Amino acid sequence: MAIDFSLSVEQRELRREARDFAHTHLAAVAGICRQQSDPQTRFAATQPIYAEMVKAGYLRRIFPQAVGGDGEGMLEFAILAEEFMAVDVNVPLTRFACMLGLSPLLFGGTPEQVSRWMPQFLNGSGTPLAAFGFSEPAGSANFASSAPGTGVATTVRRDGDELVINGRKAWASNAAGWDNRGADISTVVCRTDKSMSPDNAVAVVVVPAGTDGIICEDPIESMGHRAHLLPRVRYDDVRVPLDHLIGQPGDGVALAEQSFTATAAVVGAFAVGVMREAFDTVLSFSRKEKRGGPAPIIDYQAVGHALADAKMRIEAIRAMTWRACFALDAGEPGAKELSIQTKVFGAETAVEVISKLMLVMGVSSYDHDHRVAALLQDACAFPLFDGGNLGVRRRQLHELMQADGYDSLTAAGVD
Repeated sequence: MAIDFSLSVEQRELRREARDFAHTHLAAVAGICRQQSDPQTRFAATQPIYAEMVKAGYLRRIFPQAVGGDGEGMLEFAILAEEFMAVDVNVPLTRFACMLGLSPLLFGGTPEQVSRWMPQFLNGSGTPLAAFGFSEPAGSANFASSAPGTGVATTVRRDGDELVINGRKAWASNAAGWDNRGADISTVVCRTDKSMSPDNAVAVVVVPAGTDGIICEDPIESMGHRAHLLPRVRYDDVRVPLDHLIGQPGDGVALAEQSFTATAAVVGAFAVGVMREAFDTVLSFSRKEKRGGPAPIIDYQAVGHALADAKMRIEAIRAMTWRACFALDAGEPGAKELSIQTKVFGAETAVEVISKLMLVMGVSSYDHDHRVAALLQDACAFPLFDGGNLGVRRRQLHELMQADGYDSLTAAGVD
C-alpha cells in the first residue's frame, strides 16, 4: 500500500483557478491597506472583492455537500487557503470567519435551524457574513472555567418565549457586519447560570443582524490583517426567540471545541501561504541584488543556506497540513492531535521563517514595496488566534497525552 501525496487532476485545477482568482482580485487589497486610514473603512473597501469571491463559488466551498454546499473536505480548503493567503490574508479571513461562525450550527443545529439560516450562504450571491462570538475582552483561554474562575462572562437568560443576552465580545471577526448592524448570523457563546458548571451552563445562541441591542464599539486596530475587521461588540438585552438556542444549555463547550478542532489544521495552510510569498520575494531579490558586491547575493553560501532552511520548513508545514486535513476528512482517531500540532508548529514556524528571510533581504525588507514585513505582521497573529498556542493549543495536546490509553502512534495512523 503506497502513501500518495500527489493531488488529483481536479485538485490541481482547483489550485490553478484559485491562484488566478487571487492574483486577479485579491492583489488589490494591499493597496487598500495602505490607502485607507481606519479599520472600518479598510474593511468596507474589501466588500466588492468579497462579493467576487462569493460569486466565484468559494464561499459555497466552505460548506459540506450534506447541507447544500460544494465543499469536498478540509484538504480542499487547505489548497484554497494557501493560494489565497499567498496574495492576501484579509478577504480569505473574512471567508474563514464565516466557516467558524456557522460551525456550531452545522455541528449542533437541528435540520430546521440549518435550513432556516444556511441558504443565504449557499446561493452564490451577495456578501453574507457569519461570525463566532466567542472571545471576550478579558480573554477566553479558560472559557470553560468554573468558579473561582470567570469563564464565559456573557450571559443568557430565559424571559418567557425569548432569550436575553448581555455581555461583550472582542476579536469577533465579521461580527459588526458591513454596516455595524451585526453579521447576518452570529453564533454567540453565553452562560446560562454562573453558579453551574460550564458543562451544564455554556450555550450557543444565534443572533441575526439588526437585532435590537447589538452595539458595535470601536474595532481593534490590529498590527496585521489590516483590512479584516476585528470588532468589539456589546450585547445589551439582546432578545431572540427560544428556538435560536443551538442544542441545549451545556452543549456550548463541546460545540466550541469541535468548531476549533477543524480550523486548527487550516492555520497550517495560512502559514504556508504567507511563508511561500515571503520566500518567493526574497528569492527573487537575492537573484537580482548585489548589494554593492561583485555578484548576486544568492551566490553566497550564507544566503543560499538561509533560503534552503526556509524552503525545507515550508515543505514540511505543507506536508503536515495536508496530512492533518486528510485525517480530518477520513475521520481518523488521531485527527484532533494532528490538527492541533499543525496549528502550533505551522504558526510558530511561519513567524520564524519570515523573520529569518528578512535578515537575508536586509533593511529593504522593511519597505512596504516588498511586503515581507507586512507578511510578518500578518503571521504574528497565527500563534495567537484560533486558540492561542500557549494558553489553549499546547494545553489541549497536554490533555490528550494525559488521557488514559493515549497512544503516541495514533496520530501516525499506526494501529
